[in-house]
Amino acid sequence: MIVENLKTVQNNIQESIKKRHNIISQEVQLVAVTKNHDVEAMREAIDAGAVVIGENRVQEAQKKYETLDRDVTWHLIGHLQTNKVKHAVKIFDMIESVDSVKLAEAINKEAMKLGKVQKILVQVNLVKEASKTGVYLEDLDELLKSIDTMENLKLMGLMFIAPIVENLEDVRPMFNQMYQLFTKVQKIPFKNADIKYLSMGMTHDYQIAIEEGANIVRVGTAIFGPRQY
Repeated sequence: MIVENLKTVQNNIQESIKKRHNIISQEVQLVAVTKNHDVEAMREAIDAGAVVIGENRVQEAQKKYETLDRDVTWHLIGHLQTNKVKHAVKIFDMIESVDSVKLAEAINKEAMKLGKVQKILVQVNLVKEASKTGVYLEDLDELLKSIDTMENLKLMGLMFIAPIVENLEDVRPMFNQMYQLFTKVQKIPFKNADIKYLSMGMTHDYQIAIEEGANIVRVGTAIFGPRQY
């Protein structure tokens, strides 16, 4: 089932690329979100072509990281608490959910100890949803400037989680706004960044996100089925 589901998602991604009116790059990176799915399911997806794994929680990722005998790229897509940073920096190739100077400083400090340059995305809370983390637009510039002074961080782009809406077309303007923001951030003369990724779109809305310019999508349920709690 996972193999067929993955193929469907990959086909949908290719179809959505054809409908794009905002284009960063032709490539779209699929992050297979494995929260609450076991290592066996992960292996099946990886063997069928999933090369990037997304986890929401550091603790869960740690156990899987120690067990999984496959070579993959790991993305942290959930909120990161500062007390979990030490473990996160050891595991994840990309931390997509950086949303404060305090968190960025903690990641930079741990990366420095490991002699690692940690790739990150900044999570933006575009509509100020109380239930979601992410930096508000008015605080984004200050956060980006601070990150650019941290030598063990490499800012790679932005991340956004859209609100859950009944009519999916309601999120299209938000994805478009994020794309416009992304192109502005790309023009900032950073010393130390490589702004190439706009991560937005999940199982229910990834096709619209791609049409509006996303080049990373985070898909779990459409690949693995409902989460096993």
